[in-house]
Amino acid sequence: MKAIKNDLMTLETFKDVHYGKTGTEKRDAFEEGYKSFKIGAMLHQARIDRGMTQQELADKVGTTKSYISKIENNLKEVKISTLKRIIENGLGGKLELSVKL
Repeated sequence: MKAIKNDLMTLETFKDVHYGKTGTEKRDAFEEGYKSFKIGAMLHQARIDRGMTQQELADKVGTTKSYISKIENNLKEVKISTLKRIIENGLGGKLELSVKL
């Protein structure tokens, strides 16, 4: 029987190896991109969980299906005021922001 090679590493180690340590330019760019991706992914999942199409969500918040798609697919950055409208008026949720210094 062949031995199985175990190359598993933690996510933090993977990011350190491939994007550099926290605080480096490449790592900071990666982390910032992930934050934008995460917002779109969360909106997509919330919309799906509520059984809504992109068109239905767009109609509820007064925007276009294309715009909702671009946000969900991280092709367009969303303003906080628009994000608030999507979450509160479209999805029936509440947007909460925090700042860490």
